[in-house]
Amino acid sequence: MKNKITKLFNIKYPIIQAGMVWCSGWRLASAVSNAGALGIIGAGSMSPDILREHVQKCHLNTKNNFAVNIPLFSKYTSAHIDVIIKENVPVVFTSAGNPEIWTKKLKSHGIIVVHVISSLRFALKAVKSDVDALVCEGFEAGGHNGREETTSFCLIPLIAKNINLPLIAAGGISSGKSMFAAMVLGADGVQIGTRFVVSEESSAHINFKKKILSLKQGDTTLTLKEITPVRMIKNDFYSKIETAYQNNVSVDYLTKLLGKGRAKKGMFLGDLKEGELEIGQVSTLLDSIKTASSIIKDIINEFNSVKLKASKF
Repeated sequence: MKNKITKLFNIKYPIIQAGMVWCSGWRLASAVSNAGALGIIGAGSMSPDILREHVQKCHLNTKNNFAVNIPLFSKYTSAHIDVIIKENVPVVFTSAGNPEIWTKKLKSHGIIVVHVISSLRFALKAVKSDVDALVCEGFEAGGHNGREETTSFCLIPLIAKNINLPLIAAGGISSGKSMFAAMVLGADGVQIGTRFVVSEESSAHINFKKKILSLKQGDTTLTLKEITPVRMIKNDFYSKIETAYQNNVSVDYLTKLLGKGRAKKGMFLGDLKEGELEIGQVSTLLDSIKTASSIIKDIINEFNSVKLKASKF
């Protein structure tokens, strides 16, 4: 299965595992890369020393390429960049910030740079920054998201029509069918997060994994746009956010309500009531915990089956 994405990353399948805070450490990243896709270490929840440890363990556990995702709003961004360069990470995914600041430095060390965008405006800025590829993330995705609330089916063709770079689709993708749909719309590959959160190798707490498998339509929502938009599960903490909005509180109040460590409390430590539980809408389609290699095998088998069926229309 060869195309722009497989060639760019030197991987077998055009599937990228999203870099998810508290869920995607070296175990998941190396397992995904060993299965022929591109695994990503999510640096957003890591100090520079912890990131170094995960990168080194990933090198030890896979001979294939892997990546690190860096949210550019992190206070550790500069130190993370230094770790990535020193530890010979081949690919970096940047998100939530201006890629122009770091892209040139990363590429000067031979590192492939991909930037995550949620709108055409940000895509055009990323192109000017000379990134190597783009991830276009639709409204359906979990975690931090775009304010525009553009769905994947609208965003993918819009970016593909206006941008001439390898394009990775994200948001609402968890199967071979949705992968095929994304590629028909103009994507060269897909980035999958939610499905890998409930993999065996994910570092997410088992309470969180089981909660994800129980979700029904409407159980997640995009909120906190005044701070940074995030899709999360509706729980006791979310109810406090809703009450705050009803009382027309200030942004400062919302920031204090969110506090620090909410995502860790929920996703990593398993507090389903007071934790921030970030996950995508596609969670309602999931019903089992599998290994990363099994997930990738299932996706590719279904993709090939759908592709063959479509060729007969």
